[in-house]
Amino acid sequence: MLGRIISIAVVLLILAGAAWALWPRPVGVDTALIGWGDLKVTVEEEGLARIREVFRVSAPVAGKLTRVAVHAGDKVALNQAVATIEPAGPGLLDERTRRIAEAAIQAAEAAVTLAEAGLSQAEAQNAYAQADLKRKVALADRGLVSSQIEQQATLAAATAQKSVDVATATLAMRRQDLEGARAALIEGSGGPSSTAACCVTVASPIDGEVLNVLNESELVVQPGTPLMDLGDPTNLEIVVDVLSTDAVRIVPHASATIEGWGGEPLRAEVERISPTAITKVSALGIEEQRTEVVLRLLDPPQKWTRLGHGFRVVAHIVVWEGVDSLLVPVGALFRRGEDWAVFLVESGQAKLRTIGIGERSDAYAEVTTGLAAGDVVILNPADTISDGTSVARLSPSG
Repeated sequence: MLGRIISIAVVLLILAGAAWALWPRPVGVDTALIGWGDLKVTVEEEGLARIREVFRVSAPVAGKLTRVAVHAGDKVALNQAVATIEPAGPGLLDERTRRIAEAAIQAAEAAVTLAEAGLSQAEAQNAYAQADLKRKVALADRGLVSSQIEQQATLAAATAQKSVDVATATLAMRRQDLEGARAALIEGSGGPSSTAACCVTVASPIDGEVLNVLNESELVVQPGTPLMDLGDPTNLEIVVDVLSTDAVRIVPHASATIEGWGGEPLRAEVERISPTAITKVSALGIEEQRTEVVLRLLDPPQKWTRLGHGFRVVAHIVVWEGVDSLLVPVGALFRRGEDWAVFLVESGQAKLRTIGIGERSDAYAEVTTGLAAGDVVILNPADTISDGTSVARLSPSG
C-alpha cells in the first residue's frame, strides 16, 4: 500500500514538473514611456570648412620665379612681398638658328666696315671743302673772285660737314646692329642672371595667411601662372552638399550644429542655398542630385581657431522643430501594412496599436494619433511578440 502511494506521488511530481516546464512564461522586453518633449528634425551630412575669399596670387609677367620665402601657414600683411620674378635667361639655339645668327653677325661687321669707309671718305671731302672755302674767301677779299663763287664754296663746305655727321651716325648705328647680332648668339647658362635688370616683386593683396604654395622652387613662369593661395583664416564658412530632396526642406537662417571637427560643437545658421544641383556618385555607385548649402558660424573665432581651410566637419541642419510634442521612440515603431504600429504593455500583455506619426528624427517621432502620454511601449519588439503575448518589463519605463 505504501509503495503504491509513493508511486502515485512520484507520477504526480513528474506531471507537475512537466506542467511547470511547459507553462508559457512572459517574454522579457525593454519598454519606454510615452511623454511630451521638444523634437528637432535635422539633416546630417559631411561638409568642409573653407575660407570665404581665397586669393590666388599669379605671376604678372613672364620670367624666372626665385625660390619662394613664405610657406603654408605663414602670416602675411597687405602689400608684403611674397615672391620675386627675375628676367628669364635666353633659350638654347638650334643649328639653323645659330647659323642664321652667325651670318647676321658677319653682315653687321661688313656694314660697320662700310660705314667706317664712308666716314673716312666724308672726312676727306670735308677737309678739302674747308680748305677750298678758305682759299675762296681770301681771293674774294682781294676781289679776285666773285661773291657767287665764295657762296658756292661756303655751301660745299657746309654740305661736306653734314656728310661727316651723317657718316658718323651711320657708323654708330651699324655698330649697334653688330651688338644686336652678337646678342642673338647668347645662350642660357642656367646660372644667375648677370644683368642689372630690375626684378618684379609680387605683393600680397590682403592681410591674412598663406594657405598653399603651389611651387616653392625656382621656376620659369608665364603671365598668369598660379603661385600661391592666400586667405583670412578668421573668415570661415561651412559648405555642405545635401541631397536635393533634403535641400527643399532647408530654409535660410535655419539653425545648425557643427560637429566632428575635433573640437566642441559649434553653432551655425544657414546663409544661402544653391539654386542648382549637380550629379554626384555615392560610395555605393549611385547617382545622386546634390545641392550646396553654405553655413555661417555663429560662435566667435576664438572657439574654432584650430579649424582650418578644407577641414572635414559634420553638419546637423534643423529642418523642423516642435515644442511640447507627444514623442515615441523610433525603436518602438514598425510597419503594419501601410501604417505604423507599436506594442503597448497593458496588464502584463502586449497589445498591438496602429498609430499615426508626423515628423521624426533619428531617435524620436511625433505622435499624431493612437497614443497618449503615460502609455508604455515595447522597444525593438522581437518576432516572438504578437498581440496578447505575456510580457515582463526588463527596464523601467522612461
